[in-house]
Amino acid sequence: MFKEGRQTFRFDTFGDETFWGDQLKLHQAIEGAQFGGVGPGLSPRAALSLGLKVDVDALPPNLVNQIKHGQVNLDDPAVTLVLLREDAVVGVKGFFNDDRGGHGRDDDNDRDNSSGHRDNSLKSVGINCALCHSIVDDSVAPGIGHRLDGWANRDLDVGQVVALSPDLSPFSSLLGVDQAAVRTVLRRWGPGKFDAELILDGKAVNPQQISNGVVTGTNVSGATLIPPAFGLAGVNLHTWTGWGSVPYWNAFVANLEMHGQGRFFDPRLNDAAKFPIAAANGFANVTSDNDLITPKLGALHFYQLAIPAPEPPAGSFDRNAAKRGDELFSGKANCNSCHVEPLFTEPGWDMHTASSVCVDDFQASRAPDNRYRTSPLAGLWTHQKGGFFHDGRFPTLLAVVDHYNTCFGLGLTAREKSDLVEYLKSL
Repeated sequence: MFKEGRQTFRFDTFGDETFWGDQLKLHQAIEGAQFGGVGPGLSPRAALSLGLKVDVDALPPNLVNQIKHGQVNLDDPAVTLVLLREDAVVGVKGFFNDDRGGHGRDDDNDRDNSSGHRDNSLKSVGINCALCHSIVDDSVAPGIGHRLDGWANRDLDVGQVVALSPDLSPFSSLLGVDQAAVRTVLRRWGPGKFDAELILDGKAVNPQQISNGVVTGTNVSGATLIPPAFGLAGVNLHTWTGWGSVPYWNAFVANLEMHGQGRFFDPRLNDAAKFPIAAANGFANVTSDNDLITPKLGALHFYQLAIPAPEPPAGSFDRNAAKRGDELFSGKANCNSCHVEPLFTEPGWDMHTASSVCVDDFQASRAPDNRYRTSPLAGLWTHQKGGFFHDGRFPTLLAVVDHYNTCFGLGLTAREKSDLVEYLKSL
């Protein structure tokens, strides 16, 4: 079951290529005009700059060696197609016109097959869970290495990747705006962020971001940080605003966000005042004659719960300071009242109103319970890039501690704040 779930997590598109390829035609932008698509194509260097990752274990040894020695042209979109053939682009699955499913490129990339397509041309492309929730260890080069499942990909600019699509009419029709407006919204998300609620309520920006009663930003993108998918065993609700359990969110994302072929039920989405787009388009009860999602949810859930939070690297925090911070965490700072060790969230219904944690309720109001979840903290050191809280409003852990120190009137000294940060880095 573990192996089955891992396979699903890493490679299963749930049939979503009918959306990303057939409708958005994202594959045409990837391959470029040289292979029958549009534009210049997506080179490996450009793909890496967008935060896409390459799994070195999927590549033949000779190609790995060539990459290490700079003998591969990372500015050539044809190389991207080679990587897709090898299932080496983490989270992205290419479907090729020749249906060979091969291992590497031909000597003659321009040779036409019997269907009139060039051998290396794509007929579609799909995505899977690993796109957002796996990275690599950069052991070969930045963005190229061994997979690290469950890690939030805070380099991935999802919005920019989607904006590459030649045809965004499915989104523009859904949102009631033109394609140029859709691209503008997507490009504002930024690296490591995704707006899952946009297709439910159409709210692209937070008009007033507030922390401790102070406006920290206006018209900020409604996108939230990609959360990790490790260390979830024992944690009740998933996502920043606690939409549901892990298998609930898997079904939600696979059907509504990835646009796979399956079934999904949540009558809360029939609330036309809260979720006008979802209610108008029947998202509360999605059905499919060919359900490619539901049979996979059990093993997928099993695998995700089996991914432990990674240990911090040696030397990445001050052990003596962290020891003092541990005492503060359960003592003066009172963090343990919500972030209960060892889950680092409440056992049970781990939800709080925005006012109780001194922030605005924009994102909370986009979810059914109008609350924020107490996020588990294990492996916190892995997602320091991109900021903290649901939308990254606090750039550092010290800024988070400062926020709570003010919010709860803790009276922490500068040294105590520093010690608490070192403890958080040790989790």
